[in-house]
Amino acid sequence: MVKIGIITGSTRDARVNTQVAEWVKSIANQRTDAEYELVDIKDYNLPRYNESVPAIMTRDYQTPEAKIWSEKIDSLDGFVFVLAEYNKGITSGLKDAIDYLYQEWNNKAAGIVSYGSTLGVSAANNLRLILSVPKVATVGTHVGLSLFTDFQDMSKFNPAPFHEETVMNLLDEVVDWSKALKTIR
Repeated sequence: MVKIGIITGSTRDARVNTQVAEWVKSIANQRTDAEYELVDIKDYNLPRYNESVPAIMTRDYQTPEAKIWSEKIDSLDGFVFVLAEYNKGITSGLKDAIDYLYQEWNNKAAGIVSYGSTLGVSAANNLRLILSVPKVATVGTHVGLSLFTDFQDMSKFNPAPFHEETVMNLLDEVVDWSKALKTIR
């Protein structure tokens, strides 16, 4: 059975990201095709990215937090990124978390659940490009949530019911691709 990490994409103290991630996890918990785990990047306390290229390629991390982060990502077969859009891009915390590692991401699958004033589409496209470098295959289905209609006062998550079917479709793809990619790792 594959292990899928639902990764938060924000480290802000005042964030709605965890509400969205917990919602995705509650939908995933209805399934029996994979093990699903919530992975909050804030819990890893990664400092600003400052590793050397040789350290990334050899997994000889100088930052103690990076070693723990490495073990977590290495243990997973696929991901669902829950992505806040900041200034049409991904958050700096998520970018740092991705940049700390390389081999641990290789040949794994990912889905994207994004939110923002324009559904987080620009950030989702930005993330697809970023993930292509460490060889993460992003699935086609994308869940886009509006700050105006899926949140009350842009702070309390209240998704429209039709999003659940799209999340299920995204999880179908992430699980299938994760199983397939596991055969080449």
